[in-house]
Amino acid sequence: MKIQVSEVDLMKKYSEMTKAELEAEFSAVKKEYNEWKSRGLTLDMSRGKPGPDQMDVSNILFSMIKGDEDYRNVSGIDCRNYGGLAGLIELRGLFAEIMGVDSTQVMVGGNSSLNMMFDVIAQGMSHGFGGCKPWLLQGGTKMLCPVPGYDRHFAIAEYFGMELIPVPMNEEGPDVEVVAELIKDEKVKGMFCVPKYSNPGGIVYSDEVVRNIAALTPAAKDFRIIWDNAYAIHGFEDTEDHLLNIYEECKKLGHEDMVLIFTSTSKISFPGAGVAALAASPANLADLERRMSFQTIGPDKLNQLRHARAFKTMDDLKAHMKRHAAILKPKFDTVLEILDKKVAGLGIAEWNHPRGGYFINLQVMNGCAKRVVALCKEAGMVLTAAGAPFPYGIDPDDSNIRVAPSYPLVPELKSATELLAVAIKYAALEKLLVK
Repeated sequence: MKIQVSEVDLMKKYSEMTKAELEAEFSAVKKEYNEWKSRGLTLDMSRGKPGPDQMDVSNILFSMIKGDEDYRNVSGIDCRNYGGLAGLIELRGLFAEIMGVDSTQVMVGGNSSLNMMFDVIAQGMSHGFGGCKPWLLQGGTKMLCPVPGYDRHFAIAEYFGMELIPVPMNEEGPDVEVVAELIKDEKVKGMFCVPKYSNPGGIVYSDEVVRNIAALTPAAKDFRIIWDNAYAIHGFEDTEDHLLNIYEECKKLGHEDMVLIFTSTSKISFPGAGVAALAASPANLADLERRMSFQTIGPDKLNQLRHARAFKTMDDLKAHMKRHAAILKPKFDTVLEILDKKVAGLGIAEWNHPRGGYFINLQVMNGCAKRVVALCKEAGMVLTAAGAPFPYGIDPDDSNIRVAPSYPLVPELKSATELLAVAIKYAALEKLLVK
């Protein structure tokens, strides 16, 4: 995978140093690292969750229901009661705009899109899709996993006993030629995709990749693309990046049953108290609604009502996301500027410069990722486990680290990234000096 690197290249590369120079550098880096260890830090860049400063932006939701008769939506539904399996009409309309489908194709649920994805995979296992046998009865099911990717996606498929098949990512999205070969196996039942500001690579799928995914002809008639558009409106630059509408591209080819689209407000309002939604073809939606009619008597409509009143239109939502961007961008800029200054010229690491989303994809020297994570932990900073963005947590090159700048405040990020830079150098020098 090609990763953008800084143009700053003012330092001598480690590969160009003599052994004596490397030893002198290692001595200096060791001293600096030990100084960091002595500070007794407690830092965390392990998960891509919003910080308290971001969550404060959404506190307006607490005032959206005031009591008395203020618990009815625009249709007059009493949101305190049972029912409303597909969700409130206002939110279905808003999510339809985000997801690029008709509002009748949207189901609004609880707070977690991951929960919805889990339930969809469970349904495939127990009851199947499109009139096909349940996946459990077919045996030996497989799931395609673009890598590096989202560890919780992989964990769902692994939980159900599916074999995880890695698919390489490039700068435009998954390698669709590889996918086209793999889906000739009818045991391949699906593929996870984070198409916009991908986790962790920050990639926006190109139009060509989206069209090629829509044009796939899998051997399995019950193959489903799990299109997790978690960062649909989560850019932090002045212009939002364009993502082609996967549903419309599938529909043009008669493949609309192949894709299931998910998103949520987890990183728009509150991570633990947001609203999730899925969009699907009429046939898929009928399957999903039948299952859900046994699973629940309806979602938390009061929480849906709060969100519908806080974000009445897409313009409201975009204005809200600008407030998020104003908090996030300085955090990402802080991490990137320090990496550029401290590491970029040494030839021992590369990283992307994302325009949105929640992660920076760091590639260190092969065989060094676990060591970098361990060094940071010893000095008081927690990173995501090395290998997490790969199936079964195994990065064959031991080089990938997912960096999550969103939660800490900027002063903490400065310390965390300076420590990370030292750990990257430390691990690289160790490896070079034992050769």
